[in-house]
Amino acid sequence: MRAITILPGAANSVRLDNVEEPAEGDGRILVRTRALGICGTDHEILSGLYGSAPQGEARLILGHESLGTVEDAPPESGFRRGDHVVGIVRRPDPVPCPACASGEWDMCRNGLYTERGIKDRHGFGAERFRIEPAFAVKAEVALGLAAVLTEPASVVVKAWEHVFRIGRRSPSWTPANVLVTGAGPIGLLAALVGAQHGLIVHVLDRHKDGPKPTLVRDLGGVHHTNASSLGDMQFDVVMECTAASAVIADAIRRCAPSGVVCLVGVSAAGRKDEFDIGGFNRKLVLGNEVVFGTVNANRRHYENAARALAKANSGWLGKLISRQVPLSRWQEAFVAQPDDIKVVINFTA
Repeated sequence: MRAITILPGAANSVRLDNVEEPAEGDGRILVRTRALGICGTDHEILSGLYGSAPQGEARLILGHESLGTVEDAPPESGFRRGDHVVGIVRRPDPVPCPACASGEWDMCRNGLYTERGIKDRHGFGAERFRIEPAFAVKAEVALGLAAVLTEPASVVVKAWEHVFRIGRRSPSWTPANVLVTGAGPIGLLAALVGAQHGLIVHVLDRHKDGPKPTLVRDLGGVHHTNASSLGDMQFDVVMECTAASAVIADAIRRCAPSGVVCLVGVSAAGRKDEFDIGGFNRKLVLGNEVVFGTVNANRRHYENAARALAKANSGWLGKLISRQVPLSRWQEAFVAQPDDIKVVINFTA
C-alpha cells in the first residue's frame, strides 16, 4: 500500500512509498484512510526539526490528523464496518506516570509517551492503518470530510475545558467575551467553540481579504486586522494561537482582571525579545490573572470535539478545508498557498 513517509531529522526527505500492510499488533480495527489533515507540526517534521521513527525503523509514516472508514473490527470493539473514525494521536507512556495511568496522557509528566505520525509511532498517512478501539473515536458520517478537523478541534476543546476549570476558582466568574489571536484552523475552531459557549468573539488576524474575515463574521464574531482596532478593550478569555512574540505580549496585556490567557501556539525556540517581566508580574498578581499553555488531547477531548463539530454549521466547517489534494498529487499539500486554512490530502480522490 502507499504511504507518505519521512526520514526524521533529514529535511526534504518526504516521499510516497510502498509499505507493508499495517501489522495486527497496531490494533484490532482495520481502517481505510479517507483524509489526512496537514498542520504546522507536519511542516516542522518535513523541515527536519522534529519527529522520530519507531524503534528499529529508519522512516516514519507521516500524519496525525486522520479520518477513515472501518473495514474490519471485532464485534466487541463497539465499531463496525462502515463507521467513520478518527485516531487519537498520543499513547500513554509505558511506566506509566500518574497522568498516563489515569487516562490523562495529554498531561504526561515524564515525556515517554508516543504519538502517531510524530514520535516513535507510525502515523495515519497510509492507505490503511490499524488502531486500538480505545484510541479510535467515531465521527458523524454527515460531517463528511470535515470530520478530519476532529484532531485540531480536540486541542481547542481541551483548551476551553481548562479555561473554565481555572475560571471556577472564583464562583462569580462568568466570562462574557474572548479574544482569539490568529485565524488559522486552531484559531477559527477556538472561535467556534467560544461562540458555542455563548461568548462574544473577537478575532485578531492580519488578513483583510479572503475567507478568514468572512468565517469570523459568519460565527457572529468581530474580525480585527490590527491591534489598534481593539482600542483599550480587555477580555475575560484570550486564546493566543499565533505563537508570535509580539502578539503574545499584547494578548497578555489585554487580559481582564480575573481573566485567563491560554497559549495554544508553539513558538520557535531561540528568539530573544525585550519583555517587561516586572510589568507582567505586576499585572498578573494585582489582577488575579492566569496565563497557561496547552497541547494535545485525551479521549474525552476527542469525543467532545466530535460533538462540537456535529453541532456546528456544516457549510461553515466545510469552508475551513480550503484545499483538497488527491494522494496522486500529495506534494502540493505541503506547498503553502495565500488563502490556505486547512489543507487535506484526500485518499479517496
